[in-house]
Amino acid sequence: MTKQIEIIRKTRTFLLENLKDLTTEQLNKIPEGFNNNIIWNLGHMIAAQQGVCYIRAGLKSHMTEDFINTFKSGTKPERVFSEAEIENIKSLLFSTIDQVEDDYKNHIFGGYTAWTTRYSVEMNSIDDAITFLPFHEGLHAGCSTALKKLVTN
Repeated sequence: MTKQIEIIRKTRTFLLENLKDLTTEQLNKIPEGFNNNIIWNLGHMIAAQQGVCYIRAGLKSHMTEDFINTFKSGTKPERVFSEAEIENIKSLLFSTIDQVEDDYKNHIFGGYTAWTTRYSVEMNSIDDAITFLPFHEGLHAGCSTALKKLVTN
């Protein structure tokens, strides 16, 4: 799983580098015809990782219930996120993947509940979940990159 975690880190590093010059307003802007924004996509990457890895394994998420509910699938931004909240989300992109890596090495994901994603991918173990995450991260990195073009014009 080391390679998958490396891919996630590199995707998140690339994404933050690509977004570093955006303002709080731009990160919060929902372009016409869209239902979310860049900062929601970043928060969603964290919430999805927590759900796929921890919650599906019957473990407690490292995020608050409010955070998960704000960024889980099917939600959209309901408010403007402050600069401090944005910086926290950016930091969580790395601390949460570090935690997954440590917890994986410590074998805490034993009780994983099998399920199927909306993309018809079967998840039977934490290994399947971590293998799936780079795909999911890529989707939202692509969305964020596309949104950047719309909020900077």
